[in-house]
Amino acid sequence: MTTWNIDPAHTTVELAVKHMMFTTVRGRFTGVKGTIHADEQNPDRSTVESEIEAKTIDTGTADRDTHLKSADFLDVEKFPTITFRSKRVQGAASKEGDRFKVVGELTIHGTTKEVTLDCTYGGTGTDPWGGTRAGASATTEIDRREWGLQWNQALETGGILVGNTVKITIDVQAVKA
Repeated sequence: MTTWNIDPAHTTVELAVKHMMFTTVRGRFTGVKGTIHADEQNPDRSTVESEIEAKTIDTGTADRDTHLKSADFLDVEKFPTITFRSKRVQGAASKEGDRFKVVGELTIHGTTKEVTLDCTYGGTGTDPWGGTRAGASATTEIDRREWGLQWNQALETGGILVGNTVKITIDVQAVKA
């Protein structure tokens, strides 16, 4: 079993949500940390644990970020972290481009639900300081209402202000411990 520490400086967790039903607003969390335990002999036994500081949401608009941090959405005072803990890995990933799935429990706003991350292994390499690094990317979609994120506003023209489907894209770089 090899332990890898997620490198926050080279890892992104991004989200995309429809605004007014016809444009997409994107944001990212900057406070990401976690650990990957890779079992090279039995890759399906590998595990991932990660934690995101909810208050680090950044959509590029301060007023929107303040609203997202409020009790209407993430309620960062009451629920300061978003966590993911894998339950199982499906499919071995040993070479760049290999695809696999990580099924786990995502906790947002105090609610835990199972999600499946569709992943692609990015490969490994040696950094300029002699460390070994590995990368992977992952995507999933969730319905924010399932995590208690219910706030919305009806539009005069029909539809809603904030879409319910949240597309999540993750690019991870981890350093071998």
